[in-house]
Amino acid sequence: MATPPVAPSQAEAGGNFEAPPPPAMQPPGTDMTGICFRDQLWLNTYPLDRNLIFDYFALSPFYDWTCNNEKLRMQSIHPLDISQLSKMTGIEYMLSEVMEPHLFIIRKQKRDSAEKVTPMLAYYILDGSIYQAPQLCNVFAARVGRALYYISKAFTTAASKLEKIGYVDTENESETSEPKGGKETIDFKEVKRVDHILASLQRKLPPAPPPPPFPDGFVPPTTEAEKEPENQQTAEPQPPAVDPIIDQGPAKRMKF
Repeated sequence: MATPPVAPSQAEAGGNFEAPPPPAMQPPGTDMTGICFRDQLWLNTYPLDRNLIFDYFALSPFYDWTCNNEKLRMQSIHPLDISQLSKMTGIEYMLSEVMEPHLFIIRKQKRDSAEKVTPMLAYYILDGSIYQAPQLCNVFAARVGRALYYISKAFTTAASKLEKIGYVDTENESETSEPKGGKETIDFKEVKRVDHILASLQRKLPPAPPPPPFPDGFVPPTTEAEKEPENQQTAEPQPPAVDPIIDQGPAKRMKF
């Protein structure tokens, strides 16, 4: 029987007819707080408990296929086996809190040794929907920025109204002949003094403090406010930053 011809690329490979390996999976982004994941077909087929919750989490775009848990899955070992994960180094996921069947919290961390781990991100599965928990530094920065925005806006509004009171037309007061004994007279020197105090406080109002350093491997999200040059002190204050909890809560995220 005649031998079938061999392709040149296979012949040069020394008879190795195995297919080339698939391209490596890219790790997920660090800031995915604007989306959520839910697979209703999977939820209708399997129960949501501590034994199967990681298989469900691995279907989401939050899952890093290069983690140590995936290596254990390929070896038919439970991906959350702490006795096996403690012997490895690198990125891993741990099930930190469980309230079956409604709430599961999964922590992404970097393991350097059996005793040393560095938390990176946290995810929570609430009634079958998977979310990324916002960074605490982002929450603090957004809340402080929002508070400073409204305080600055209040000072600007108060200063503008006091400025209008200071320039009351005195001619209109002389035309009125009715007595104003029952009304409180305006001390313009006191008005200007208060206006000066408010203006000085507005200028001294410090900007939002910088957030604490991000964990290892985390890339902070860039906002449009950081790209634009700083406005002058007399300009209108910029709107507050997006709050990861108020503006990006579970009900406002894109579903996959």
